[in-house]
Amino acid sequence: MTAPAYDVIVIGAGIVGSAIARELTGHQLSVALIEARDDVGDGTSKANTAILHTGFDAKPGTLESAMVSRGYHLLSEYATHTGIPIEHTGAILVAWDQEQLDTLPSLNEKAHANGYDRCEIIDAAAVYADLPHLGPGVLGGLTVPDESIICTWTVNLALATDAVNRGATLLTSHRVESIDVDTGVTTVHTSAGPVTARWVVNAAGLGADVVDGLFGYSRFTVTPRRGELIVYDKLARPLVDKIVLPVPTSRGKGVLVSPTIYGNVMLGPTSEDLQDRTATGTSEAGFDFLLSKGRALMPALLKEEVTATYAGLRAAIDRDDYLIEADTAQRYLLVGGIRSTGLTAGMAIAQHVRDQLAAAGLELTPRTELPDPPRMPNLGEAFARPYQQADKISADPAYGRIVCFCERVTEGEIRDACHSVIAPSAAEGLRRRTRAMNGRCQAFFCGAEIQALFDRESSSAATASQENR
Repeated sequence: MTAPAYDVIVIGAGIVGSAIARELTGHQLSVALIEARDDVGDGTSKANTAILHTGFDAKPGTLESAMVSRGYHLLSEYATHTGIPIEHTGAILVAWDQEQLDTLPSLNEKAHANGYDRCEIIDAAAVYADLPHLGPGVLGGLTVPDESIICTWTVNLALATDAVNRGATLLTSHRVESIDVDTGVTTVHTSAGPVTARWVVNAAGLGADVVDGLFGYSRFTVTPRRGELIVYDKLARPLVDKIVLPVPTSRGKGVLVSPTIYGNVMLGPTSEDLQDRTATGTSEAGFDFLLSKGRALMPALLKEEVTATYAGLRAAIDRDDYLIEADTAQRYLLVGGIRSTGLTAGMAIAQHVRDQLAAAGLELTPRTELPDPPRMPNLGEAFARPYQQADKISADPAYGRIVCFCERVTEGEIRDACHSVIAPSAAEGLRRRTRAMNGRCQAFFCGAEIQALFDRESSSAATASQENR
């Protein structure tokens, strides 16, 4: 029998899988982080509302509630060390009819049950004082002062980069096809060949139930839930400086209006259950629905220009909580049903997984020395960008040469991304690392020049890598 190449394989390089790989590499373990796509964070993790949740409205007593509450603090602290941009805008949950207004006290009680005691019920006048551009008809609201906006792309990349710096092996374009469990070793057969390990952690998101089935289970089903969003131009930002939340329902948190970390305003998401796990296209019906909601929520917003539209798929399951369970006999651990709250909860989930693996018999010896967390490039509009920093430009003029004028992205940032620990494999990945081509022209003016820069710097990075071997 061939010895396993790794102690642990983590399947899925989204936020949760990357956080788990980072956590495990803090111990004396060899870890492989495998991903079906050609880049990290290219699935559910790249397309969501990018809100750092307090967990005020989670179901008390659930694992999700505990993970979101702890994850909020863990990620906030991690952001201070890595430079992940966060804006603590706060949120107001707005009641538009009597039934919603009557629900606010119970939501406040739920927040207290979840350990969050900073919510406050306010009247309509106070809501309009904070959000004067809301449409007519507001009856009251519930403030959530610590809800925040964050860059989900940078979170994912920071966690994955940290894992690699700690010694994890990142294997992209490795789609899981079958699994063989033998005494002491599990072989994960992928589209790029077999990978072996003693333990397997399934954090495959939309594909978690499929991978679970390869271990002989049929305990849950993932239903892809499409959420479509409309992104408005930066000129719309003065209309809203807080997250405007609807009263949540059993279907989800509903349609919100929120500023983004990049200086835009976002309207969405929809909530549509599908069968196709690749259906990330937008739809006319979805836009009609969002525009009708937006017209009532904030009529002035609909007069602003639309910069972009997109859709993401959430991994909805037929249970009302996260599903994290270890199978000691097969040395397998499932991390399933992680909804959009996984952005906030990811680091706490990783610690929970660590504890579950330890309880199941995996020996965990903390490493005495670890590299510092990576310092990530700032993508936040509220913070100093390279083109605004005279000292940075003086030291390296490439940071003064803007190539994407909509988003003010410089040649130096494109170069840095291409030479980073986890470099983009295509221009789409470059968007998530720099904001290039994400502005109002959607690459119409800058696309050709950026592609040429990307090709040049990617080639240069590949040559440097070969010479260093």
